[in-house]
Amino acid sequence: MGLEEKLPSGVLLTTVEGVAGYMRKASFWPATFGLACCAIEMMTTGGPKYDLARYGMEVFRASPRQADLMIVAGRVSQKMAPVLRQIYDQMAEPKWVLAMGVCASSGGMFNNYAVVQGVDHIVPVDMYLPGCPPRPEMLIDAILKLHDQVQATKLGVNRTNQIAELETAALRALPTSEMKGLLR
Repeated sequence: MGLEEKLPSGVLLTTVEGVAGYMRKASFWPATFGLACCAIEMMTTGGPKYDLARYGMEVFRASPRQADLMIVAGRVSQKMAPVLRQIYDQMAEPKWVLAMGVCASSGGMFNNYAVVQGVDHIVPVDMYLPGCPPRPEMLIDAILKLHDQVQATKLGVNRTNQIAELETAALRALPTSEMKGLLR
């Protein structure tokens, strides 16, 4: 005898976190931050062939105050780094960052003084997308994985506890210099 048997048909039971997560994932508004060749693939993803509108992302926002997802597409130069951080700071909470391409993720083949070796030195990155340049299908897959991550995000005190647990686990992790086997 569960609660489900006593309710009339057509009644849905869920949590506030579940509904909020579903609404957040279904209404991403990305900020355009295309810096190099990856931006062309990002623009292609918004076109009719790949159609990001299926996922509620048909409009790329030019204003950071209207966006909650920053897709950093391409290499970030040292001169562009403060601008990137300013745009990130102007975005509304909650906000997510997707590093698109190997240049945004790790600096790519540009290992010199002018290119930031990974956008994670400037803003916290939620999802890394490898490739040079990554195909539109890969960007859609990364966005769908980010959807799953956003839907599982806790709210309020539960979110604070979740962040504390993740930080504690990261601090307890074995440093890569001490790892043995195939990882070294």
